[in-house]
Amino acid sequence: MSPGESIRRNFEARFEFPLDGFQVEALDAIDADESVLVSAPTGSGKTVIAEYAVARARAEGRRVFYTTPIKALSNQKFTDLERWLGSENVGLLTGDNSIRHEAPVVVMTTEVLRNMIYSGSADLGDLGWVVLDEVHFLQDSYRGPVWEEVIIGAPESVRLVGLSATVSNADELAAWIAEVRGVCRCVVETHRPVDLEQRFLVNDRARRRVVDLATLAGDRPDPRTVGWLKSHGGSGPGGRRRISRPRQTDVVTHLRSRRRLPAIYFIFSRKGCDEAVERCLRAGLDLLEGDERTRVAELAERHTAGLGKADLELLGFGRLLRGLRAGVAAHHAGMVPPFKELVEACFTAGLLKVVFATETLALGINMPARSVVIEQLSRFRGDGHAMLTPGEYSQLTGRAGRRGIDTTGYAYTMWSPYVSFAEISELAASKEFELRSVFRPTYNMAANLISTTTREGALELIESSFAQFQADRTIVSLARRARKLSAELERLTEEFTGRFGRLDLELPGNEPETAQGPEVPVDPEVVRSLGRLRPGDVIVDDEHRGTGYLVVLSVSQRRGRGVRLRAVSQRGKTMQLSERDFSSPVSPVARLDLPGPYRPARRDFQRAAARALRRLDLPRLDRGGPPGERTGGSHRERRALEARIERTSLQLHTVEARLRRAEQGLGRMLDHVLEILSTMGYVVDWELTARGRTLARIFHENDLWVAESLARGVFDDLEPADLAAVASMISYRPRGSAPAVEEWFPNRTVAERFDELDRIAGDLARREAPVGLPPTPRPEAGFVPEAHGWVLGAGLDVVMGESRLSGGEFVRNMRQLIDLLRQVAAAAPEPATRRAARDAIDRLDRGLVSSATRVPERLVDETAGTGETGPPPGGVVRGDPGVGGGGSAEGADR
Repeated sequence: MSPGESIRRNFEARFEFPLDGFQVEALDAIDADESVLVSAPTGSGKTVIAEYAVARARAEGRRVFYTTPIKALSNQKFTDLERWLGSENVGLLTGDNSIRHEAPVVVMTTEVLRNMIYSGSADLGDLGWVVLDEVHFLQDSYRGPVWEEVIIGAPESVRLVGLSATVSNADELAAWIAEVRGVCRCVVETHRPVDLEQRFLVNDRARRRVVDLATLAGDRPDPRTVGWLKSHGGSGPGGRRRISRPRQTDVVTHLRSRRRLPAIYFIFSRKGCDEAVERCLRAGLDLLEGDERTRVAELAERHTAGLGKADLELLGFGRLLRGLRAGVAAHHAGMVPPFKELVEACFTAGLLKVVFATETLALGINMPARSVVIEQLSRFRGDGHAMLTPGEYSQLTGRAGRRGIDTTGYAYTMWSPYVSFAEISELAASKEFELRSVFRPTYNMAANLISTTTREGALELIESSFAQFQADRTIVSLARRARKLSAELERLTEEFTGRFGRLDLELPGNEPETAQGPEVPVDPEVVRSLGRLRPGDVIVDDEHRGTGYLVVLSVSQRRGRGVRLRAVSQRGKTMQLSERDFSSPVSPVARLDLPGPYRPARRDFQRAAARALRRLDLPRLDRGGPPGERTGGSHRERRALEARIERTSLQLHTVEARLRRAEQGLGRMLDHVLEILSTMGYVVDWELTARGRTLARIFHENDLWVAESLARGVFDDLEPADLAAVASMISYRPRGSAPAVEEWFPNRTVAERFDELDRIAGDLARREAPVGLPPTPRPEAGFVPEAHGWVLGAGLDVVMGESRLSGGEFVRNMRQLIDLLRQVAAAAPEPATRRAARDAIDRLDRGLVSSATRVPERLVDETAGTGETGPPPGGVVRGDPGVGGGGSAEGADR
């Protein structure tokens, strides 16, 4: 028997069951020293393939880096591998923690590996394999490009194991990996290890019962359900609808009676999750037995041991514990890490029967259930609600069915007056989940390319991206599609003018935003004017004929995606507007007190705001009426034809924009990035200046803003508390469309630094917008009080007492601030600034904030009581900036 065969046989002997066919095929690829991409459903056993790469590399004396998209996943995988291989053989690098980074197997976030590649870390020398877990994350608009940087930049001798959820273009991704790295075998498995049954719940109001119906018959809507809905969908006596969406407590009771618990109940709102738990408690639901409650209490005590009684009370621990003792709990990003970890521990121990969760639970965390319930099929995306994509639906329902426990998993959707059963069944049956690259060159990427390769080499690397690979494949089909749409638009326009006269319709003139930034230049002053608007501001809409006054309902500034307004007119028309909808800067002409409670996405709130706007005493606007219509068609026919023209025009502009990007390639965008760096003194003749070398060390989504602020001394000559406050103006981004808080500064110096940051951001935006790069956002002062007070030693009750943030938001923003300060400490030109940054980090990283970086419990137990004052050999070192520095901040979640 050859050594390779011995490794394989010993590995397979670990399992009590024979490997599935797709696992065997993937292991064969690893034995052949080939990279492999595995696309398979959640829970199908993809991890076995990654573990074989680990086993083979160790037997051959090579190292393995196991990358994950988020720190929670890294911690979980670290614990799993430590249990298998022993603590001395496994390390962890997440930006917050460095544990045995010299170990033969190291778990890390993907950003840490990217930073190691750019810095030429010596740890890459004997690296044999890299596991890219959740590789479908490369389409994430904020952090996705990191996966491509790793795939392109890893040493040539390294082989990759990519693990992905089921995607419809896995072969395309594998073909790209093969093109940039050599052979890559594509292994696709579509069969779930546990059958999934799609179900549809309706509340029969006449009989006061929950009706459980089949969603699909094969891949089509179940005809029996269609018939039932048709016969029950009308109104009863008095016009009362006969069916409705079931109440949450009724759904839980129904699942319990069908023996289909435990369940994950997805609600795309933190507040909605918390309220669902309260409803269950008020209804008297109790899903646990006596001994189970005792075990819950033991776990609760263990997971909250590091928090004081006052802090626990402030954070609402009593409410959480009452729910856990009844077998129900919430799980979302608004919860502090110890609480989320407690919920996860109870669920995996079988002590939690229902978890009301936001979609963040679907990402990687190993918490399968017998049933998954999705309360509604649309979710808020920063500037409005949109339907779930097939990929998102698949990711959520992938949690249903526990391998080795359940023979069937259940995915439940519910009746809704806003989504038809046909749409629900189409989503449930869809197999389309196509990965699309969002890769684009950044300032930091350009600086690192300059320091490591030639101009030609940099262009070759950029053009080796998955984004360019996909663009090259689509040029022909896009051109054909554009010709067809152009002909259709011309035909519809001729029909309209022949029947109704001149077409007085504002057609879309700009393609929709993309992750690569706007294609058509946008006036940066317009962007900044919109960013200064606040909910309640009244503006005049000169761009949309006949609209008149608008009241702003919400303002969102998404990272790299510009400004979005939600506004409503006096007539109650709600509009989603961006910088592309205005040709000149916008200023408020009046101020309106919006009705409460503040719920800008709700139609009743929008109507109330419109009524309040009509009551305002505003000057009459001179608005020309619409041109007269010719005879020859009804108003309804005219509007229908206008709608077709608008829709076709929008499709044409979208296709033309994609075609332009495909034809121009990413090389043009790299040229724009380099031009800005050159004019600002970061690059001279393909050599980095001192500023450029600083930029190369800044791994942050606002890298150039941070580097320029360092160069201009914005962070210099500040006390630690003031430095933390100033840095938070860059790291903090308000969530969603929450009302703006009044700016507060602890002293004049901090206020002046805010103004300087604003000037720098404005200067960058004016350079970026004309060439189609995402404009740098303006600074935000919303986290200044928390950052400043926490550094000064204020207690959680003081800091959180005045804050609008939840405990989880407070901790996450503190961690992101610490991440930025680590980079300031490593890159600042002035020694005093570096010392102040380190001092601020030490004062910030305490109490509840420190609990977010707690190492897995098993390691704590092993190292406790050693009597050592420092970390044990190979032990924990927090935030070692020498191993990738920062750049591991995770995207904002719900």
